[in-house]
Amino acid sequence: MTKARTRRPRQREAEQPIPDGDGTPSLATVRPTDLETCLRACGAHSGKLVASLDRRRNALAEALRHLLATHAAMEQTAPGAAPVPLLRRAARSGPGAAPVLGDRLLDPLLAVGTKALDCGYEDELKLAVLVTDAVLTQRKGSRAAWRLRARVLEAMGAESDAVQAYERYLALTDEDGFGVAAKTAGLRAGAGYQDELLRTLERGCPEAGAFAAASVTDVWAEGLALAGRGDWNRARSRLIGALLAQERTGAPVPEIQEALGQYLALALAAAGAPGSGGTPTAAGDTAALNELVALYAAQRRTRMRGPVADPLFGGVTWTTLGEFRNRIAGKSVCLIANSQRVGSSSLGPEIDAYDLVVRFNSYRIDPAATGSRTDIHATIHKHGFNWDKKVDTRLVFGGVPGDWKQSLRTRLVPGAQQYLGDESLRWPLRDIGRVGTDVWPSIPTSGFNMLWLLDFLDVSPTLDLIGFDFYESGAYRIPAAMKMPITSVHEYTSEKAWVMERAQSVTETRIALR
Repeated sequence: MTKARTRRPRQREAEQPIPDGDGTPSLATVRPTDLETCLRACGAHSGKLVASLDRRRNALAEALRHLLATHAAMEQTAPGAAPVPLLRRAARSGPGAAPVLGDRLLDPLLAVGTKALDCGYEDELKLAVLVTDAVLTQRKGSRAAWRLRARVLEAMGAESDAVQAYERYLALTDEDGFGVAAKTAGLRAGAGYQDELLRTLERGCPEAGAFAAASVTDVWAEGLALAGRGDWNRARSRLIGALLAQERTGAPVPEIQEALGQYLALALAAAGAPGSGGTPTAAGDTAALNELVALYAAQRRTRMRGPVADPLFGGVTWTTLGEFRNRIAGKSVCLIANSQRVGSSSLGPEIDAYDLVVRFNSYRIDPAATGSRTDIHATIHKHGFNWDKKVDTRLVFGGVPGDWKQSLRTRLVPGAQQYLGDESLRWPLRDIGRVGTDVWPSIPTSGFNMLWLLDFLDVSPTLDLIGFDFYESGAYRIPAAMKMPITSVHEYTSEKAWVMERAQSVTETRIALR
């Protein structure tokens, strides 16, 4: 075990937090931070990222430039107009007037924190914490800031503090579209399994206690050296002692997990090595070693996806591209946009008259305006809005296979769907159509992926788009998603052009492709 192998900062080396009400230090507690301090830190950090070869740091640099440019633009005074300040001053006047975060700067500031988190390095994680300090100092009820803070603390290995921050987020929202409740339950369960694993090791090796107060690095190195010489009995006491020392000194969770994994790998190797001087478990008990491995696997698994009550997710049936084609063949299909054009309409009865109704992501139901049925829910994997709503078929789209699979494990709701799109339906435009970024540079929306798929299959006698004005009328989503910005990673102009080239007829509310 070395001191500098992990990218994550050690929790004990992080800036000192403000104590909780009971006097216990907690990184989840907001350190009062004024915006000027935060912006100066952002400016200083921007200067460190010049000519970086790391794409994640380049993305952070771009977010920082946007933040600072927004700041500069807000400070400029247009000819003949009053100044537009970066900060709105509180109503009370005088030198003690507190600055208040303006709406125009909030999203760029949170974007900097998110990109800093994506980097994962110590300096960037500290910058992300500072950003959330600044936002939450002024906006204590910011859900986005609390969720960002929790994710940063989790990345830092401050797991118990991350749970506190996640719980603050959950207390502020009615719709858990990001699966935070499952994440929090998983972190708590994982911590319980980890504690059980360490206690089992401690009970099985009482002599390890003699090494638990020594230097973690030195004791671990000594244990590795003994294991290398085949003296497992002595190595075991030192390695377990180092693990207990890590726990005692509050090492970040990822460091403890890494050390536990190394210990179990050595134990398994020693168990099968002839002349190893004994087995790694008491009295040669192979079952005890199996128990340790099971506990390790359980704590890793639950931290990744949370507890899963029903691993089969209610008997869901995977559906392939061919099977999906056969189920929709010959049926009239309408795709309902999440737009104000639909939300303010009275199209409900017409929508429900189609054989199949397709809705997207964070759709909102108002029977008179939107209709009441949803047969196919097409959604991006990155959030879980409406995954609990019962539908016949759920198609989850995602460009990165590993992230897509992880989202299915963590967000799928047992019994909420009969059919679930498999890998062949994961990313239609790219994988089925083989349309690369040279032809279509932007990331396709869920709506366009679904529309492209239905057009490609070409088995529907009626294929209508209802309310597709490409957000010209604004978004119409469930309340928890209404504050989410209309993301800039998509190219709505290109998608609209594609649709209009194929349109057979167009009215104010309906575009017919068949």
